[in-house]
Amino acid sequence: MPLNELAGKKAPEEILVNIEELIDSYYSKKPDLSKQENLVSFGTSGHRGSSFKGSFNEDHILAITQAVAEYRKERVKKALFIGMDTHALSTSAHKTALEVLAANEVSVYYTLKYTPTPVISNAILTHEGTDGIVVTPSHNPPEDGGFKYNSSNGGPADETATSWIENRANEILKNGLKDVKRLPYEEALRSKYLTEYDFVTPYVEGLKEVIDMQAIKASGISMGADALGGSGMDYYNAIKKFYGLNMTVFNDTPDFTFSFMHCDKDGKIRMDCSSPYAMAGLIGLKDRFDIAFGNDTDFDRHGIVTKSKGLLNPNHYLAVAIDYLAKHRDFKGFGVGKTLVSSSMIDRVCADNDIQVYETPVGFKWFVRPMIEKKIFFGGEESAGASFLRRDKDVWSTDKDGIIMSLLSAEILAKTGIDPGQYYENLTKKFGTPVYARIDAPADFEQKKILKNLSPSDIKTTVLAGEKIEKILTSADNGAKIGGLKVVSKNGWFAIRPSGTEDVYKIYAESFIDESHLKEIQKEAQEIVNSLF
Repeated sequence: MPLNELAGKKAPEEILVNIEELIDSYYSKKPDLSKQENLVSFGTSGHRGSSFKGSFNEDHILAITQAVAEYRKERVKKALFIGMDTHALSTSAHKTALEVLAANEVSVYYTLKYTPTPVISNAILTHEGTDGIVVTPSHNPPEDGGFKYNSSNGGPADETATSWIENRANEILKNGLKDVKRLPYEEALRSKYLTEYDFVTPYVEGLKEVIDMQAIKASGISMGADALGGSGMDYYNAIKKFYGLNMTVFNDTPDFTFSFMHCDKDGKIRMDCSSPYAMAGLIGLKDRFDIAFGNDTDFDRHGIVTKSKGLLNPNHYLAVAIDYLAKHRDFKGFGVGKTLVSSSMIDRVCADNDIQVYETPVGFKWFVRPMIEKKIFFGGEESAGASFLRRDKDVWSTDKDGIIMSLLSAEILAKTGIDPGQYYENLTKKFGTPVYARIDAPADFEQKKILKNLSPSDIKTTVLAGEKIEKILTSADNGAKIGGLKVVSKNGWFAIRPSGTEDVYKIYAESFIDESHLKEIQKEAQEIVNSLF
């Protein structure tokens, strides 16, 4: 995908979404149920779409919430926590969900303020037997909406749950919503089933159990925290005040158009804290702070900006975090979870620390059970999402937590005297420098379906970039299908998979030799995709 001329530039006024039309479409537009893309579909992290496209409208949220209420009726006896991010459609969908939950007599803890995804996970874990809903499309553009269900283990619901909810929601849609129970919004708020809840205080005060907040404060390091207009803006301000940190918080005022953002590589506004284009604003301020960080809209991802290296590649920071935690926490005997498209540097770091690696398909849900069962102390995705255990080895969040990953970067600097960029450079001196890249390209529904169902027999060649192909994988270590395919040679690999959240496919590739070898791997991977289409 070629670089757009707007990449890294402040979003021009002409590309800002019309919020009034977006909200109007949410309520007035009816999805065309003859189109597959307008049905409910839970990808790697819930249902996402846009009201403009007829894929995220009031009908969808009525159906999904009713399905969730029915699913949990015999399975979850306690309350449900619900939160939302700062996308415009999130506020409307949050209201719709409350109307349906109250009518179904579901006990709900809610707030009308914005709530990060990891905060909902943490609340579930500290209230045994509860579950949750997060209304968010994560880092997607401002015109998108999203809705996901977290089960009683605090993490994204597994495929058994999401398939049931998806199928039931589509059944409700096709039956004209006649099975939906609903109260008027004001009546729902007055009902005995909805209770306002303070999510901020317990999460902020609990951070000292997972991060050495005292060390950060004592060091006096200066921190830049870019909320990117997201749901954690109040949390960063509360953390700064509660722990007395030398922290400057940016973009902490809601703006449904996200007009303050710099455009991503494709010229779209996307709150992707792992993108150097979207993060251009904070990167430009890097020399003002000892360490800086930003988060996507629901704060489940992190972007670490250092004086030494600027915005760190997510894979680099995952390797740093794992090595640091292995050496500064008592996690002996615990393993590490990584997705099969994450860098091999993680494998080298883990081998050096005598840590077993559990490789999984993409999706944080695969790390939930191993974390709870104390098999792993850390789970991370190449897309800048990760979480880890408390210092006492108990679970903190079984969903991605961009806040603790950001604060960990400050702890690393405070305790070691070097920033994560310098830390990674030290790792490369010890383990070598793998070259890694990801390519995104447009794909329609049918093309994504082809890529999701690839088999080893679809690969006709036996050589990758001049080396014999050693493995062709369609399943991960845990036996789960990866929803794509991975090809491995002695000194390189690539993986192809469709996005579960956007109309693109992704080619991940890594070389253990050099940049030119990586380019050859990418070229051959692209040729394979072209032959499939």
